[in-house]
Amino acid sequence: MRLSVLDLSAYVGLLAVGAITLNILMGLLMAFRYSPHRSWPHHRFNYFRFHNWTGYMALALSILHPMILLLNKDRRFLIFDLVYPVHSPAQPLDNTIGAIALYLIAFVVLTSYLRIRLGRHLWKSFHFSIYFAAAALFWHSLFTDPRLKNDPVDWFDGGKLFVASCLILVAAIGLLRMRHARKKAVHAR
Repeated sequence: MRLSVLDLSAYVGLLAVGAITLNILMGLLMAFRYSPHRSWPHHRFNYFRFHNWTGYMALALSILHPMILLLNKDRRFLIFDLVYPVHSPAQPLDNTIGAIALYLIAFVVLTSYLRIRLGRHLWKSFHFSIYFAAAALFWHSLFTDPRLKNDPVDWFDGGKLFVASCLILVAAIGLLRMRHARKKAVHAR
């Protein structure tokens, strides 16, 4: 079986979803003050570095995912369609939401480079935009037809099940994080 351009783009997009999911989970571990040395696996592990690495990977994969579409012969995408997909040749709304996700991911990575200059409070408020990026990324991943034919969503497709699993995991851990922050605020008073 030969791998098509659309399949390659879809697989790279799924890798981006996995990288974002891992990145958010690592960030949430930091928020919970998790220590892999004190807790499982009882080894020193620099998950801050891993968190940064998964962020860079998510950004690189999120850029590569639409770039592959430039090689598609059936529906011609131009660079302008990737940068400003409002009038893209296929699924403009879902692709625009995907582009918003990419721009937000880039914003989070860029502001992370500037976090010391920005100050912790301002940087942290910028950094929380990753949740909006994830919401846009999950929307794009769930509702875009990988064949670019505007077919109805096949909820039992392996890629859609993977994305839905990542969404559920991030939502569940994110809700635990919000609960933890509320309890911490109550104890601080």
